[in-house]
Amino acid sequence: MTGRRVIVVEGVVQGVGFRPHVHALATALGLGGVVRNRPDGVWIEIEGERGSLDRFVEDLRSRPPALARIVSLRSDEVMPRGEHTFRIDTSDTEMHDGAATGIAPDVGTCAACARELADPSDRRHGYAFLNCTECGPRFTIIEDLPYDRARTTMSPFAMCDACRREHDAPDDRRFHAQPIACPACGPRLRALDARGRELAAGDPIAWAAAQIQRGLIVAIKGLGGFHVACDASREDAVGALRARKARIGKPFAVMVADLEAARALCELGAEHERELTSPARPIVLAPMRESAGVAASVAPALSELGLMLPYTPLHHLLARAMRGAPLVMTSGNRTDEPIAYRDEDAPQQLAGIADAYLTHDRRIHMRTDDSVVRVVGGAATLLRRARGIAPLPLSLGAELAVPTLAVGGQMKSTFALGHGSRAIVSHHLGDLHEHEAYRAFLESIAHYERLYRVVPRRIAYDMHPDYTSTRYALERAAAERGMEAIAVQHHHAHMAACLAEHGARGRAIGVCFDGTGYGMDGTVWGGELLVGDTATFARAAHLRRAPMPGASMAIREPWRMGVAHLLCAGLDPERLFRDRIPARELRAVTGLARRAIDAGAAPRTPWTSSAGRLFDAIASILGLCDRASFDGEAAMRLEALTSEVEDDRAYACAIAEADEPGAPHVIDTRPLVASVVGDADRGIDVRLIACRFHAALARATADACTLLGGAFGVSDIALSGGVFVNRPLVRHLEIELAARSFRVLRHRALPPNDGGLSFGQLAVAAGRDA
Repeated sequence: MTGRRVIVVEGVVQGVGFRPHVHALATALGLGGVVRNRPDGVWIEIEGERGSLDRFVEDLRSRPPALARIVSLRSDEVMPRGEHTFRIDTSDTEMHDGAATGIAPDVGTCAACARELADPSDRRHGYAFLNCTECGPRFTIIEDLPYDRARTTMSPFAMCDACRREHDAPDDRRFHAQPIACPACGPRLRALDARGRELAAGDPIAWAAAQIQRGLIVAIKGLGGFHVACDASREDAVGALRARKARIGKPFAVMVADLEAARALCELGAEHERELTSPARPIVLAPMRESAGVAASVAPALSELGLMLPYTPLHHLLARAMRGAPLVMTSGNRTDEPIAYRDEDAPQQLAGIADAYLTHDRRIHMRTDDSVVRVVGGAATLLRRARGIAPLPLSLGAELAVPTLAVGGQMKSTFALGHGSRAIVSHHLGDLHEHEAYRAFLESIAHYERLYRVVPRRIAYDMHPDYTSTRYALERAAAERGMEAIAVQHHHAHMAACLAEHGARGRAIGVCFDGTGYGMDGTVWGGELLVGDTATFARAAHLRRAPMPGASMAIREPWRMGVAHLLCAGLDPERLFRDRIPARELRAVTGLARRAIDAGAAPRTPWTSSAGRLFDAIASILGLCDRASFDGEAAMRLEALTSEVEDDRAYACAIAEADEPGAPHVIDTRPLVASVVGDADRGIDVRLIACRFHAALARATADACTLLGGAFGVSDIALSGGVFVNRPLVRHLEIELAARSFRVLRHRALPPNDGGLSFGQLAVAAGRDA
């Protein structure tokens, strides 16, 4: 018996070979009909024998294309029309408010395209822009939906006859591949000098490799913007790059040609290799071998190296031209500014940094940094969610009452659009205190709202009054009629993000450890144990507070927190710091901290419970980092020591009872600080001290969770906040909590740092709506 169905598929179903897949499936089953893209997804009308129709729907659900993510599939019966052949039709551009499809991220070069790239007999041999339905640019070239070539930055490149035949052939893997190109019709490479003037280079890639081999620094235009590259084995080149970017200590990422080369530089586990070779091709942090042979200034004083494999044909060709030499590949920007991505702007943005440019004439519509992954507790943990991963949709696990925009925090900024139960978290945007980063933030919000057809009626923001994102939210809410603004406490957003990511509905303990978050009591929070759910929370425990002498200066200069924690522990800071800190400066900071402790307050000296600041204090006390050149440097140096030794001891760290009913318990860190100083005075290996500190903080946290779990009857623990990218802390804490029968939830699809705040703000809004 014949039937006909209209099927609408929503999710990430454009730019992933979905229409060709539907065509092949329908043809194999002898079905007729049509498939087309619409702004809300993929629309299919299909006709034939009912058993074949049932099989078509089942196969579509269970075996979609590898890169597709089906969120919903609706099927309705309609009257048959007598169609016996199946076709791909032109896209429907009719607007559907708040219902746009998911957008595929950019995808690393697939194995089939890599073989063509290396095959001298193939017409795309050595062509830097080959791709197919399973790989290549997506998000960075899309201007609007539905996803067709005319609405991408490939529109200026008219297909040649050979490419058109492949594009139109159902049995070709480039069937309806929108960025399809070849040397005859596609984008071309160009070589530029330091001032942006074009040079006559017969082979721009060979020319760029020759410049790098000479020790020069070359800016290279990739998928989401420019990288700045140099020979990672040359100390002179890496040192020059550091000086030009004014990047004192922050590590550089390194690109190598293949997995074998990566293994030569780092000790790779199965999870490292899985991430390195995944379609996303992120930067993966891995333990560095002593025999790595990269310049010492690539990752100074750290035990890990950020590795990535080539993810575009251009990168493959460049790595081959370098003949095995590793390349520093760092973001093409000045410190704290967004990545350069426009040809016309790059020579000015990178003036004084790049000696030359390798660029091309395919325009980047949306700049995107590389994603960064670290293996923590045996699982891949995102540090930055960007190219190759964003903007894949996430489920909130609850329905939003109205379309909502969440604007995140200040550092590691992202925003998120929520409609129904779906959240679209933006790519990483950087730190909003820079004007150019804020401009990128505004441009990106406008782009996402247009692409996804979402008109927000509510805006969620962090409670910190000085965040740029908070000011934007309040100003927009005041300017747009009917726009509601809701404040979300920083650490509640962290906790809610983790709970929503796991679909956890009940109450849990949120262990939220980070650097800075605006507290409900006017102090700086950051070492918090909350009890609650996505809608509500109570602060049930926290790390003992310490003063922050100089306020934000204490973040940039960890020795200040060392002074504060020493004074809190009843110890003399001058004895430890007088040989490292100028006497006048040390006296002034000690005085500020002492007045705050004695009087409960002092000018420019807020109080903080921050775990991040505790890590800073211990690192400075041990002489590892007095002045930080980038966020998290002190903690990273402290953690690096633990990779060299093993020690099963943990310092004491008491849990103080609440002062009054309903007040939070306090994890008293003073004994821990005293133990660190005592072992240092006794000449104990600083590596063992670092191990014992991490174990102590984990055990004290687990003790507090046990106390709260019994008091509140909860058994789920959500770990969130930037401190939970720390491997030894997570390892010790998971062991401690598992031994006490807790279920531990950690981030998988989002970073635990502030890159996940915007999703958490949406989760809180949805929780309050429920």
